[in-house]
Amino acid sequence: MTILVLYLSTLISFLIIDYFGLSYLIKPVFDRDIGHLLADEIRIGPAFAFYAFFVGVVIWFVSWPAIQQDKSLLWVFANAALIGAAGYGTYEFTSLAVMKDWTWQMVITDLTWGTCLTGFTAMIGVAVARAVT
Repeated sequence: MTILVLYLSTLISFLIIDYFGLSYLIKPVFDRDIGHLLADEIRIGPAFAFYAFFVGVVIWFVSWPAIQQDKSLLWVFANAALIGAAGYGTYEFTSLAVMKDWTWQMVITDLTWGTCLTGFTAMIGVAVARAVT
């Protein structure tokens, strides 16, 4: 039961918080620099596949060990943020390396957002799981 609460609370908080981040932080920067490449509507299937898998990775490597070993929320944030930086950094730096219109502002904005988002939502998931179970 704890793992289900952990996964769902992390996934739901990730989806809700990222909706606002994508809408108000990421989209304006990407629209300005590569708006001509963006789809008119978000493709929900691939987006959800990423979220479901990425949150699973965070649970496996950070949140579940934190629950089992009674790690602090600061430990959870730091380790999840590292996974966020690796995941978002892979996308951003690869795009910067191979896409002619990719900009440093896009890299910095999305990398910072993904790093913080991953750390905070992992903390939320662990806090909720500890409180509920």
